[in-house]
Amino acid sequence: MIAKKFSRRRFILAGLLLAPGAVVADAGWIEPDWVQIRRLRPTAATPTHRFVHFTDLHHKGDRAYAQSVVDRINSLSPDFVCFTGDIMEEGKFLPEALEILSGIKAPLYGVPGNHDYWSRVPFEGIRQCFAATGGAWLVDQQQMTADGKINILGMARFGPGHPLPVARPGMKNILLVHYPAWSKRLEGQQFNLILAGHSHGGQVRVPFYGPLIVPPGVDEYDLGLFQTAAGPLYVNPGIGWFPVPIRFNCRPEITLMEV
Repeated sequence: MIAKKFSRRRFILAGLLLAPGAVVADAGWIEPDWVQIRRLRPTAATPTHRFVHFTDLHHKGDRAYAQSVVDRINSLSPDFVCFTGDIMEEGKFLPEALEILSGIKAPLYGVPGNHDYWSRVPFEGIRQCFAATGGAWLVDQQQMTADGKINILGMARFGPGHPLPVARPGMKNILLVHYPAWSKRLEGQQFNLILAGHSHGGQVRVPFYGPLIVPPGVDEYDLGLFQTAAGPLYVNPGIGWFPVPIRFNCRPEITLMEV
């Protein structure tokens, strides 16, 4: 018996029928923990340092996943590591998250995100964890790297009583913020690089359209590298998810940068 010819029309129809299932499978079971490593040189200046940026861990007790992220960061042998907020989803997950983050084999610098504040955890344990790596938990503070060549600033709060961060002259200045839109509020300040998270890249990004939705505090800075009046801004799509475990066309990311 001769098999019927599989026509082009039938092939297209089969593809259309199968596509929704493939999208659902990708969004729910593949992308949420399919971490990619993006390599980026965000400025034209000759690089002197190599570091990692990651954000929005949103740890919920998935120890194996969080540990795999730390292992991949260590495999890159960065000079230092920058984290831009939201360590855990709820306070009860903080001890395990800090135990895992303490395994980062490079100075770890970070700022709090909205979930770190909402969880109402004391920050002292986080400060101790980050300091033990040689880095710092920067709540409206700044600290130079051990070689004295890079100044890392953390902007954790905005408004009356919270002065804007001020770059140190004569060195490279990297500003860490959680909310990308805060880059618009720096009133004449200039930084070599601004790093942010919070957006999760929208988690679901429609090709040729962009994210379906982003949270407040993002504005147009949803994902990637942007040029702002205060300097180049990179918005990382994050490691974890919120509120639902879905990602599409927006994989979690560890960013390896040269500055």
